Amino acid sequence: MSVRPRSGAEVPELTVRVARAANPKGTTAMWVRDGLEGLWSDEDFVGWYPRDGRPAWSPAQLATVCVLQFLDNLSDRQAAEAVRCRIDYKYALGLELEDSGFHHSVLSDFRDRLAEDGRADRLLDLMLARLKEAGLVKARGRQRTDSTRVLSAGRELTRLELVTEAVRALLEHVATAAPQILDELVTADWSQRYGRQVRMCSQPSHPVARLTQVGADAQVLLERVYGRFGKQVPPQADVLRRLLIQHFLTDARGRFRPRTERDGLPPSRIRIQSPYETEARWVRRGDTRWTGYLLQTPTTQWVTSSSRSSRV
Repeated sequence: MSVRPRSGAEVPELTVRVARAANPKGTTAMWVRDGLEGLWSDEDFVGWYPRDGRPAWSPAQLATVCVLQFLDNLSDRQAAEAVRCRIDYKYALGLELEDSGFHHSVLSDFRDRLAEDGRADRLLDLMLARLKEAGLVKARGRQRTDSTRVLSAGRELTRLELVTEAVRALLEHVATAAPQILDELVTADWSQRYGRQVRMCSQPSHPVARLTQVGADAQVLLERVYGRFGKQVPPQADVLRRLLIQHFLTDARGRFRPRTERDGLPPSRIRIQSPYETEARWVRRGDTRWTGYLLQTPTTQWVTSSSRSSRV
């Protein structure tokens, strides 16, 4: 793909009129547009793409989508859907109302390019320089260290998704290392539940019943795995075992069931958030919440000059 820099970055008049009518006080996406207009241009990304090939989606717009995606805590699919359906997103990106947006995989490709050759740091430096020029931030000197939030590589999972994906991860390992364990265990129902990467809608049907079934499947699977490997179980089995302890219990009636808030859930400092990044934790700092890590690094402290820019 190649970049074809766009000329002009004004929001179409009809998009402005409809967005303002629908959201008189504005939204986060609209504040981003009003506060950060001109923060990036396609010319800043020309070196990221080859000179020939079919035109890529505007990288300056994709960078803005990534900001909105972080602010609204959206997956790639949800962000692409927001660009397609939400008027305030079209306003933020300067799109016509009938613009159909892009495929969600475009965001993954953009982040891959962003991760190369220190581009993320250079883009951040460019952003801070332009915010400073615009008077939206001002430098307050250097601090020796600060806690930088680092997001985990995986998306945030519900309890049902988390345990289901942990079972699937162990099944994939066992299918290669000791397939005989799965004889007479993996049925058509198991294939339907664990045959593909877990992706559920925001409100899946019968979540408690499904979580209970997954927990029962996990118990059976772990019994076989521990019976085959003994103490030398694969890491996926230990992760699944810990997840069962954190999210299930055997009640007074002898039923193995999911924990509720009344039963108590493990504190965030030990609660596993991903079967693949077991050290990632749910973290809160002020009004900012994320799943990942805290990294101590030298930083430059910046302070916003207005309440609106701080929200952005």
